[in-house]
Amino acid sequence: MEQQMEWQDSYNIGVETIDREHQRLFRIINRLLAYDDDKGQWASQEGIKYFKAHAVKHFDEEEEYMASIGYPGLETHRKIHRSFRDGTLPALERELVETNYSADAVKHFLGVCSGWLIGHTLTEDRAIVGSGTSKWGNLLSKDKMAALTKIITQLLFNMFQLESELVSDTYAGERFGQGVYYRLVYEEGKKSQEVILALEEKLMVSTVGRILGLQTSKLDLMLINAVRYTARQFVDQVLDFFPDGPRKLKAESLLSYEQLQRVFQTKKPQVSLLFNTGKGYFAYCAISPAQEETVTVTPIQADNAIEEVERYLADREKDANKPKVLVVDDSATLREAMRKLLEADYEVSLAESGVAAIRAISLDRPDMVLLDYEMPVCNGRQTLEMLRSEKSFADLPVIFLTGHSEPEAVRALLALKPAGYLLKYLKPAEIKQKIDDLFGKLCR
Repeated sequence: MEQQMEWQDSYNIGVETIDREHQRLFRIINRLLAYDDDKGQWASQEGIKYFKAHAVKHFDEEEEYMASIGYPGLETHRKIHRSFRDGTLPALERELVETNYSADAVKHFLGVCSGWLIGHTLTEDRAIVGSGTSKWGNLLSKDKMAALTKIITQLLFNMFQLESELVSDTYAGERFGQGVYYRLVYEEGKKSQEVILALEEKLMVSTVGRILGLQTSKLDLMLINAVRYTARQFVDQVLDFFPDGPRKLKAESLLSYEQLQRVFQTKKPQVSLLFNTGKGYFAYCAISPAQEETVTVTPIQADNAIEEVERYLADREKDANKPKVLVVDDSATLREAMRKLLEADYEVSLAESGVAAIRAISLDRPDMVLLDYEMPVCNGRQTLEMLRSEKSFADLPVIFLTGHSEPEAVRALLALKPAGYLLKYLKPAEIKQKIDDLFGKLCR
């Protein structure tokens, strides 16, 4: 393996003991990245064991530091550590064992760990010293989250006979198939709560559609309205878990996927759970108290319900015919610029890292991936290698985004056999034209 992670000053948070341990974890990952494949399973196994031991020790020391300064977000931070230590790491280790520490499995382990480490450092760890804000600072406690998960899985079984499995307790708005995004706002006195349900189309057809006896495999006006009222009953039963919370429905609306993404970019959920029901994906997200509006949405009311649902269905049908493009870049500015440039002709999804891209592609395969080559961790090369190692993604067209046009840099890109590459410094109209041309060639 030849990739190396480069430590940047921006990763320092200003606490010597924490910064020193972060740098040590980087060095361990780089040593593992430097291993030649012929050094064998034992070297990788021992190196990964060493990384895990230091990561767990660092978590304990970091939590001890937070406790010593009275950091108010300690319990949330501890929960994130626990989720990585008890959930992510064991899953990655199982993959290593099952593949006998194959090169691809080791790369996957290192890509996920390095991506998590950078993301965690730049958000949650920065929040410790007040130079950042935790994305998950409002999450329920571990016990309440576990109880709520149990309630939702039981309701899914009672109402629809679905055996569901929790996929993530920090769902961040990733797209999964063709979805409907239904928003409910409850208010009573000074209390408020916003609930968003993300439902895969095939799940609605196989549950509510089956109950109604509808002979259709697509959404229509009747099915959407039936889903709305069924969803309200579902949420009402979930809200029984919060006996002191608001119960009076103030507003409801249907969101586009782009509007859902903006919610997750600007708001902090209290609950954000993603389930695989076996019939499709389902997400339950709650924001409490309901936060300031960040998207313009027409509320559904008695006098406009039919019109609004028909408009929503028409917009979905129009978007369903667009090619799907996933934009992967660590720059939020570039991601947003690409979305605005392409959204008229393409159904655009966004991912901020290689790890997030793998997850997004697994949930909903795009027609093309625009992949930043120079991301700081789990870079374009690693992400492409992980995609090519999966048989179902081996033929997925990947276009590299790069700021380098030197012949040597271009040769290095083309050696990875992408479907093409784009220079970031081109004018927007030129980038759009090149994407259109590349897509046209790939679809012939």
